[in-house]
Amino acid sequence: MSIRPIKRLIKAKPTMEGAGVHLRRAFGFGETSEFDPFLLLDDFRNDRPEDFEKGFPWHPHRGIETITYVLAGNVDHGDSLGNAGTIGAGDVQWMTAGSGIIHQEMPHGDDEGKMHGFQLWANLPSSLKMTPPRYQEVQSTDIPEVTDDDGTKIRVICGNVWGQSGPIDGIAADPQYIDVWVPPGKKKTVPVETTRHAFAYVFAGSGKFCNASDPLDVPTEGPGWADTTLSEEADNRSLVLFDRGDEVTVVAGDFGIRFLLVSGKPLEEPVAWYGPIVMNTREELQQAFAEFQAGTFLKHAK
Repeated sequence: MSIRPIKRLIKAKPTMEGAGVHLRRAFGFGETSEFDPFLLLDDFRNDRPEDFEKGFPWHPHRGIETITYVLAGNVDHGDSLGNAGTIGAGDVQWMTAGSGIIHQEMPHGDDEGKMHGFQLWANLPSSLKMTPPRYQEVQSTDIPEVTDDDGTKIRVICGNVWGQSGPIDGIAADPQYIDVWVPPGKKKTVPVETTRHAFAYVFAGSGKFCNASDPLDVPTEGPGWADTTLSEEADNRSLVLFDRGDEVTVVAGDFGIRFLLVSGKPLEEPVAWYGPIVMNTREELQQAFAEFQAGTFLKHAK
């Protein structure tokens, strides 16, 4: 077994999206080949309703999949196919935009006004760019959780870990998407297939990810990360990009560590990307926006 070396430590940067939603972007809208097949990861943790309640009004997507994982609060959604619903705390929505969909996402805080979740974008291969749109919506109670002898807990959203498979399936990049909690002071190794690109996004606690040589210290939130009043370290969200290897090893800090571990098979295809639409060529991208303006963007009626 070989530990994945650490390529880079990235701090999520503040940005604004939608109608004025304040969030943190770990990566996206730049050179993303090292993350292929993934394009973007946003952390929309916030405890000020005025910073997120205007949400993400109607907008198009084509050529990608959007994965929304909510930890606090909820997100109301609707789309051009007539679908509507709510993603609650612990739930996941995996939307395959395919040939095109127009939708909206409107976040709401919990009883304390907190909203916390992530949105990950995954690219679709050229052969599936124009596939019919579809949803996989999974409630929290249907996401399996595995607990190891040392207290480590893993929620398996997609992929297979320790013999447990997640409920999301039929995804082209064959991704693994898991939510990992390691108790204070414990060392844990998680397998990751060698051929995949992989990253970890730490959002609670702190720890050291073991490099091929020396451990890399990754501080994030203090013990009160889930409190209404966030600590001074609340902005210090960390993403760890890994190189090749077949396992990731972490040693949890004094308050444990919680992180998303995401990996997928690279598509290794050209990317033409503007806003919410991702195609393979500039011509395909221009055609998509021309169709949107002409009212011919939607290829599959409700």
